[in-house]
Amino acid sequence: MKPNSTELEILKLLWKKQPRTAKEIHEHLALKYGWSYSSTRKTLERMGNKGILEVGSSGNKKTFKALIEKIPTLASYMQEFATNVLELDEPLPVTMFADSRLINKAEIDELEELLNQLSKDEKQK
Repeated sequence: MKPNSTELEILKLLWKKQPRTAKEIHEHLALKYGWSYSSTRKTLERMGNKGILEVGSSGNKKTFKALIEKIPTLASYMQEFATNVLELDEPLPVTMFADSRLINKAEIDELEELLNQLSKDEKQK
């Protein structure tokens, strides 16, 4: 399942640190989207229902953890961008992600492998 852009923003927060409470997530989203707290809660609930997030609890607060993996999700987005937007036949070079605050050096190799595989799969279509 490929998350939409708003869901991806939430996942990026969770991939950096999890679990997080709805309030912690909302503090980040409110700055970017100007959302009300109820909009954040509704989005988190919908993501839980879709199987994107695990909903837990800590005391009397709901907590959220990502259920989908970071690198395969990002690779899917990157391959789609390379193919549909840039019309590239080859995978994006992973060196362009070396300074990413989301992907660490250890994850670069995994990302490169997935991008190469996705590119091969795309060519076979």
